[in-house]
Amino acid sequence: MSIAATDGFADALADLDVTLVRTVEADAPDAVADLVEGDAVGVEPDCCALPESVNVDPTREEVESAETGVTPAALGVAEFGSVLVHETGRGEERASLHPRRHVAVLAASDLEPDLNAALPRIAEAASSTGSAVLTTGPSATADMGGLVVGAHGPETVAVVLVEDA
Repeated sequence: MSIAATDGFADALADLDVTLVRTVEADAPDAVADLVEGDAVGVEPDCCALPESVNVDPTREEVESAETGVTPAALGVAEFGSVLVHETGRGEERASLHPRRHVAVLAASDLEPDLNAALPRIAEAASSTGSAVLTTGPSATADMGGLVVGAHGPETVAVVLVEDA
């Protein structure tokens, strides 16, 4: 991915109050561990390993009570600071939406510069399993009056960007 797209992604995430940690594959487990709060559940990404503290075979109750969910991001959209959580049957969607904190692990090679470039991959992900969630920052809604963060998903979000070595 281009430096401009990576820098644009970092700027968009900062505007959303999302923590970004850039790392390489060998250091990714430590980067994730530093972002985990409380009990953690997750799905192992293809790009790197997760720390042992992340439960990758949780029960429904463990997912619902976890403080942190760690999932792979199938792609990122630099323009908006968005990440795509693609449900493949391993529990990505539950691990990204139920816990109070979501840590998305994104390979830098999966970062697209804008929505137009990302749309074919989003469509492919959604059509392959029927579920793909494009998220941009913490969950927020104003349909209950004032702005409420965390009403329909995580209150805080972090992205670990695993750069190519």
